[in-house]
Amino acid sequence: MSISDTFIKRPVLTTVCSLVILLAGLIALPLLPIAKLPQIAPSRVNVVATYSGADAKTAEDTVTTIVEREINGVENMQYMSSNTSNNGVSNISVAFPTAINRNEAQVNVQNRVSQATPKLPEVVNQTGVSVKAASPNILLAYAVYSEKNAKGQPIYDTSFISNYIDLFVLDEIKRIYGVGDALLLGERKYAMRIWLDPNQLAARNLTTSDVVTALQQQNIQVGAGRIGQEPISPDIQFAIPLRAAGRFKTAAEAANLVLRVGEDGTLIRIKDVGRAELGAENYDLNATFNGEPTAGLTIYQLPGTNALDTANNIKDKMAELEQSFPPASRRRLPLIPACLSRWRFKMWFPTPFKRSPWRF
Repeated sequence: MSISDTFIKRPVLTTVCSLVILLAGLIALPLLPIAKLPQIAPSRVNVVATYSGADAKTAEDTVTTIVEREINGVENMQYMSSNTSNNGVSNISVAFPTAINRNEAQVNVQNRVSQATPKLPEVVNQTGVSVKAASPNILLAYAVYSEKNAKGQPIYDTSFISNYIDLFVLDEIKRIYGVGDALLLGERKYAMRIWLDPNQLAARNLTTSDVVTALQQQNIQVGAGRIGQEPISPDIQFAIPLRAAGRFKTAAEAANLVLRVGEDGTLIRIKDVGRAELGAENYDLNATFNGEPTAGLTIYQLPGTNALDTANNIKDKMAELEQSFPPASRRRLPLIPACLSRWRFKMWFPTPFKRSPWRF
């Protein structure tokens, strides 16, 4: 007699066993080791270098090609791709098999990049060449934007929002377990932008190199020492540290920077040959949400971690940080990957006229 005969002759036992198997499956379903699922996309190591003021062709010939030649043939490398933008940024991505440890791959690439560093332009070495292990999976994406005033204009510009996220949100998100990396889309880092008039420069026998040299020599922060430092007279009982005003902090201070002293003793300043203004470091990428300017925050998952737990921790942290956001700023979650949909998501987006649900 086979085991099937027992279940055929005893339908009650068959029903009970089926229910037990069904209950065991329901209990085990939420306990599945999601973090153990295999990673399909290859591990990547990104190398980023910036050649300020160079076009794509110059950056490719003097930076990208040199670094690629040194990286080529690194241990366990599958393939390599590169992209050089017209603002002088060189981005090289090196792919490795999923079985290779990312940290070891990063060290191997870093060693190859260090061999190429002496061959790179001095400007590139000053800004540095970054080597980071990149995650191929985008976990979540946030859009942070400002409400509008009575005139229909945003209360905060994208430069303010981008720098606020960079200072108070980005580091908090990167510290969450399971987050591989977090990047800002449409980043607007504050920078002092100096505009020069070629005619005014030629009239005063100056070049852009003279302006750059003056900035490097005068816009610096140095230690000014102390008054009353040992060895001193016994009558002096206090030591006073000094702080020198070095780097300029406002556009007016930058405009008054001296470029050259004339033969008659007159001072040639930046404001005589151009102007200085506080703006963003670059305007190459614009991020919008529903047609409104915004700062986009993309969060990448660390390979091997639980996507659901990481996403929930990120949402909890963002809800906590939102309490300290400047007034009239809002955040939205426009991207929810399908792999995170354990249940049916329902989000409400407020409009001036009604509230309508969007379901994912």
